[in-house]
Order: sequence, then structure tokens, then C-alpha cells
Amino acid sequence: MCKTLRVRWTIIPKTAPRPWIACGGCGGLRAFQSSGKIRLNANGRKLDAWLIYKCLTCERTWNRPILQRRNVRDIDPAVLDALQSNDPDWIRAESFNLDALRHKSLRVDEFAEFEIAKEMQHETANWTRLAIELMVPFPTSTRLDRLLASELKLSRSRLRALHDKGMVRTAPERADIMRRRIRNGALVVIDLSMETEREQSWKPLATGNYAVEQ
Repeated sequence: MCKTLRVRWTIIPKTAPRPWIACGGCGGLRAFQSSGKIRLNANGRKLDAWLIYKCLTCERTWNRPILQRRNVRDIDPAVLDALQSNDPDWIRAESFNLDALRHKSLRVDEFAEFEIAKEMQHETANWTRLAIELMVPFPTSTRLDRLLASELKLSRSRLRALHDKGMVRTAPERADIMRRRIRNGALVVIDLSMETEREQSWKPLATGNYAVEQ
């Protein structure tokens, strides 16, 4: 049985999506970005909530609906607390709600820049296979081939060749997986049995630990 080095990569986009909205201040379509603030309006037991966006040009605000005339008793207590406290983590997650943004805007700009945290999950001596679990808590436009090529210092042509030969496998598996954006929970397994620089080259790149003895 192949011995496997298992790692987990957590990918966090740096910039939230930006919808293009008709701006009353500029007089045309403009890109808006999240202000990180929530607006609430209570009417008896009914609650409205909006995420406030600002025009990048003139800073005029636009309120994206989150809740509309929702009975307070029907709102998840954790969500209600996040709304009332302007919880920054909850608001950041909501700012990546692409479905909600696309429902309100015909154009939504996404950004490929991201931060990545690499964690060792399991190490075994004389490993010959690398398994990478991808954690993607927020949607990102980054394609799988670009991520792997960048982080493992491979050309995309070599990566595609390895995939075509069955040396790179994914779960889920599909013919165009390398050209698709990365998804939360995806698994990439690379057969490195023919590589002689596993410890010196592949391991530091996969784990983010560059203090490996040469």
C-alpha cells in the first residue's frame, strides 16, 4: 500500500466580491464594496436587515437585503446575535454570498488573490503519495490548476500531463476538474513514487514548512 503524506490547505480570498449597482451619486453603474456594517430595522416582532455597501467612487451607500419582514422568533439565535452585534466574522462570510449578490446585480467582480494556511495532517516515513485536502470556506474564483501550479511550483502543462496519466487524482473526479474553481472539501492525491526529491522539494511546498533539512 502506498504511504501517504496528508496535508490540509485552507484558502481564504483576500477581497470580497464587488457588485456593480446603479449609483445615484455617480449617475451610472459603479462597483460597490461591503462596508462591514449591518443596518437593522425592527417593527414590532418583524425585523429587516441589510448589509451596507459603499460606492468605490463616491461612497454613496447601497443596502443589500439579508432579511425582510422576518419574525424574530423564526431567526436563528446565532444569526440574530451576529446581526445585532455587527459580528465581523459573520459579516465577512455574508459578503461572499454570491447567490445573493447575483440576484441583485448583473455583474459581480471576483478576485483571485488569496491567503493560504497549510497544515500537516498525517506524516509517515518513506511516503510516496501526497494527499491535499482543500478547505475553501468562502467562494473563490481560483482554478484548481492555478492553485496547484503556484503552490507546488509546477507548470500547468506538466500538471495536466500528470492528471492525464492518472498520477494526479481528485475527489470529486471529472474531466475538466483542473479548469474549474476550487471547492470546499475537494481532495487532490498525487503519486510521487517516481520523484526522488519528495522530502527536499515536495514536502516543504506542500506543508509550508521550509525548515526541512536538506
